[in-house]
Amino acid sequence: MSSIASVFHAYDIRALSPQELDATFAERLGRVLAEVRKPKRVMVARDMRATSEDLEKALMKGLTEQGVDVTQIGLSSTPMFNVTMGLAEGRYDLGVMVTASHNPAEYNGFKFTDGAVYPIGQGTGMEAIRDRYLSEDPFVVVNKQGTVDRDMGALKRYLDHIFSFVDTASLPSMKIAVDAGNGMAGLILPELQKRLPQIEMLPLYWEMDGRFPNHEANPIKSETLVDVSRMVRDAGCALGVSYDGDGDRIGFVDESGNQITGDLLTALLAEPLLKTHPDCLVLYDVRCSWAVPESIHAHGGKSEMTRVGHAFIKRQLRDSGAIFGGELSMHFYFKDLWGVESGDYALLLLLQLLAQTGKSLSELAQPLQKYAHSGEINSRVEDPGTVISSIEEAYQNAASQITTIDGIRMDFGVDEDGSKSDDAWWFSLRTSNTEPVLRLIVEGVTEQVMTAKRDELLAMIRS
Repeated sequence: MSSIASVFHAYDIRALSPQELDATFAERLGRVLAEVRKPKRVMVARDMRATSEDLEKALMKGLTEQGVDVTQIGLSSTPMFNVTMGLAEGRYDLGVMVTASHNPAEYNGFKFTDGAVYPIGQGTGMEAIRDRYLSEDPFVVVNKQGTVDRDMGALKRYLDHIFSFVDTASLPSMKIAVDAGNGMAGLILPELQKRLPQIEMLPLYWEMDGRFPNHEANPIKSETLVDVSRMVRDAGCALGVSYDGDGDRIGFVDESGNQITGDLLTALLAEPLLKTHPDCLVLYDVRCSWAVPESIHAHGGKSEMTRVGHAFIKRQLRDSGAIFGGELSMHFYFKDLWGVESGDYALLLLLQLLAQTGKSLSELAQPLQKYAHSGEINSRVEDPGTVISSIEEAYQNAASQITTIDGIRMDFGVDEDGSKSDDAWWFSLRTSNTEPVLRLIVEGVTEQVMTAKRDELLAMIRS
């Protein structure tokens, strides 16, 4: 059974299904969760993938045979699932979402949250789940099996909650293109549309289909945005929207079909939140542009850098009291939603910002696009730790600031007041949480500076 250990990741369980994750795996996992977490009641939900229903049934069988009561909400996006957990105010001790997020159709997986909507991952309980799963010790025999009941009202409660924070009557009439990617957003969007009659939504791939027949549901990839960008241009839309498979990430293109990167979206989404929460803290990850903290400060907020990954950022958001956090990967986290993501709430906030400013999305983004950012560049290396150490040693004497919360980030040519020299730049180099690679990002005050430093670092990494 030791080979199955590889399916347990930093944030979730994820692997090929049914090759690695099948009904037998899911039933045993249910028993493991019952023993390790000792819940009395568990909420279970699933996405639309081909194996999700079988995995959900088997998981519930394992839980109930160990005496745990289960509430099944059935098909759900991950944000709907998480917010439903939060609204239950501690009624559940554990939540399990059957999903592989944005992964291709042949994958599936499980995401876990505790009763307070804290994610269970590396350092917060995943190791204990993995170790018990791999153990050959028998499970305790219980005298009374648990029960299963259905919750049919989760979608309405979820939408009621996110709409409670936005004055939808103030939103102007506009036309937008919305690509659900055949994922779980297809469940949410028809109901969201009913609540926004002044917004004409042109649908792309709203049919839920776990085969993802049209394109991968991953909005960070430019190839995912081709269809929605074309629709925006052809139909004269104000913007385009693209969801990932389980609905917790969302990407946007402007009225010309140009992608707005996740770090700049973090700055934009912070703006309407800071109008109602002045002087509050906003989080951004180590890969984000200098433009993000600069914009946060310009709109009356405070900023703090975080490591990459939802389990870590959600914890820091709660511990710090931040109102919002964002990642380059287009995960956006909200204090109003127990620190979890919601692509739907992000969409509402962006529409609200457009209404408040009277500007187009390109006009909002243009002032933030003042630095040259490389995007994430992956390199496979034999010994990532040694590479990072050697690069740190080579550059440390020249750095203005060194951050080691996630791999290493070094800033150069930046004064204490934030002013930057004509050749200022920074880089982030970190190991992936999901793949055996080093991830590099470089940003410079000019394209020339960024390109030179990017090539210099890549030569060292790949030598």
